[in-house]
Amino acid sequence: MTWKKLALSGTLLSALALAGCGAGLNSVASRNETRAEQAYPPEGQFVTVEGTRLHVVVRGQGPDLVLIHGASGSARDFTFAMVDRLATRYRVFAFDRPGMGFSDRTSERFDAARNTGAESPAQQAVVMQAAAAQLGATRPIVLGHSYGGAVAMAWALERPENFSGLVIVSGATQVWESGLSPQYPVLASTLGGSTLVPILAATVSEDWARDAVDRIFSPQMAPSGYADFVGVGLALRRDTLRANARQVNTLRGHLIEMVPHYPSITQPVEILHGTADRIVGFDIHARPLAEQLPNARLTPLRGIGHMPQHVAADEVIAAIDRIAAGL
Repeated sequence: MTWKKLALSGTLLSALALAGCGAGLNSVASRNETRAEQAYPPEGQFVTVEGTRLHVVVRGQGPDLVLIHGASGSARDFTFAMVDRLATRYRVFAFDRPGMGFSDRTSERFDAARNTGAESPAQQAVVMQAAAAQLGATRPIVLGHSYGGAVAMAWALERPENFSGLVIVSGATQVWESGLSPQYPVLASTLGGSTLVPILAATVSEDWARDAVDRIFSPQMAPSGYADFVGVGLALRRDTLRANARQVNTLRGHLIEMVPHYPSITQPVEILHGTADRIVGFDIHARPLAEQLPNARLTPLRGIGHMPQHVAADEVIAAIDRIAAGL
């Protein structure tokens, strides 16, 4: 079953019909969440910035490098393989973005099931920059993947003195014209957040989620062991489902404000994007970004989908190294 079919086939009506079973659904969801958190515990340490506790994995020695994951993800996307490769010559900081993994939301008001708002890329960037600075990384290279690309761009705009260069991988950085997949507005809504989210958290199987992982990697295949390692159950927790949907659902509005300021970013920016990316289109996002930035290098990855950090890791690491060579 696809998300589009899920949204359009009456599932939301089923959610309304099942609303009276909320206590039972939430009990099942709670058990699922406990199992996921026990199976995939935090790998790193916690840093608190003005009351917001962030989870970050810190490994290696060398120039500082911050890694920012995309939608529905966590630092585990990077600790699967890339952190170990990079830690041989960089001090790597792989964050769980606010509301994802084991990191707090930036405000308690975002926690409410019926709230439809979410922290902006700028709010996320500011709190992660402060956390990185607490750990001694004052001018890191910042890499952002997918939604994390928008957060990396916001870091550059909000904290221009606190980074040395950007690596944007499959970055969602531009204002797109067509609508989002229906899952985002449905789950981000007051009704969906309070009724449909608990149903999904209680009933969606990890096998279904693993199929979703394969779709994200298409046309390539996910590396062997990736779905087991990344902890898809963490993404199916109620708070995480709501946070992810609302962050993605509000992203376009924030990009409308951000894009006109991109030309002010003068530090080097490496842009890597698969030409076969069906989630964040190359021509919609990567090509315009390269034209908006005064010091950018665009590397089209021919035939690559949405996950270059796994299926074209050598090219991504080479881009990081080019930024580091100029420090």
